[in-house]
Amino acid sequence: MPQWSDYSTGERIKILRGRDIRQSDLAEMTGLSVVTIQKAEQDKALSLPTLLAIADALSVDTSVILGQQAPRRALAQGDRSVIRDLSRVVHDTAAGILPDAGEAATFEELQETTDRCWELYWKGQYVQAGALAAPFLTAAAVRLHEQTADEQAQGWGVLSDAYRVAAYVANLMGARDLAYAAIGHAQQAAERAADDMRVALVGSGRAWVYLRDARLPEALALAEKSAVDIEPRFSQATSEELTAYGSHVNFAAVVASRMGDKERAGDFLSQSHATGARMGREVRAHGTLFGPVSATTQAVGVNVALGQTGKALALIGSIQDVSTLTEAARNRYAMDKAMAQADAKMWDASLDTLETTLRENPDWARHQTLPGVIVQKIGKASTARLRRVSELIGVSPTGAQEFLPATRRTAL
Repeated sequence: MPQWSDYSTGERIKILRGRDIRQSDLAEMTGLSVVTIQKAEQDKALSLPTLLAIADALSVDTSVILGQQAPRRALAQGDRSVIRDLSRVVHDTAAGILPDAGEAATFEELQETTDRCWELYWKGQYVQAGALAAPFLTAAAVRLHEQTADEQAQGWGVLSDAYRVAAYVANLMGARDLAYAAIGHAQQAAERAADDMRVALVGSGRAWVYLRDARLPEALALAEKSAVDIEPRFSQATSEELTAYGSHVNFAAVVASRMGDKERAGDFLSQSHATGARMGREVRAHGTLFGPVSATTQAVGVNVALGQTGKALALIGSIQDVSTLTEAARNRYAMDKAMAQADAKMWDASLDTLETTLRENPDWARHQTLPGVIVQKIGKASTARLRRVSELIGVSPTGAQEFLPATRRTAL
């Protein structure tokens, strides 16, 4: 498969335009003539104003059109628009640039929006979560700007939540620079709120950005610190505190497993299982969900990453019901299960698991890289089902890694 830079500029415009946008549509979107669009796609003429207009209409950077930066396969036109709008709001609010607004939203309304953003995110509806995160962030910034002195801490706390949502969406959708910026603003806001729990949650979020950017030692150090900072006394801990702590040690186990550190991963998993057992059920709090089922399903992924296929399959056999998990967590578990089955050369079972998940959750699947890794692993088994699954994720069995990030994990 050619590299993105191997295409001509005109070919790259055609690819970005795709089948859903005709030349006449692009002409209308840019305010240019159809002839001008045709000349650009035929590499006959592309002035700077035309380049800028096309880049704006397709919601990409000019460097992508010029071949200096490859686009992410999963990002469609609507996805790019959401990321672009979210980026503008993140940077504008951080700079104090706010719109002329009427009455500011109440803290109760902002909390409802926070919950709705996380609900969309954990359903795997990342584009919708990002679309809501932009106005949410603006509303939180306006609230902070207009609040009274005794509301300062609460206002900074809500703003931290809004930036954290933006960072998670950006990180999942591959906008790494935006994720770094948003999580940095979230940290500053959490510190100004003087809220230890929010500071730890943001720290764990930054560790996830590090993980996706292959900065594993830093990710592990930060994930471990975030867990230690909020470790509760089990005899006195609330379910919300246990949820935050359990999800933190779960993530620390994930990072340790990516580094191949079996001992540390095992220690974190032991703490995760103990916390889940103490809780006895799944609890949603602080933008996450944790409980005994979460602890066990996450252990499957950790053991897969450590190459302990037998342990992973044994855990899979012990899991009877995952209905209490969020949609995204169920899908993630299905990918770990498919990977374990592929590692065990259970080709048909792996493809069954993979195909079912992809067909039932197409929007979620568009933003994942692990399905491509699994298809590549099963590439030796040339079957009709393998070809069907490859078509679902838009790759060939031998080219599944093209344009994919280096890290294997895609959703946490």
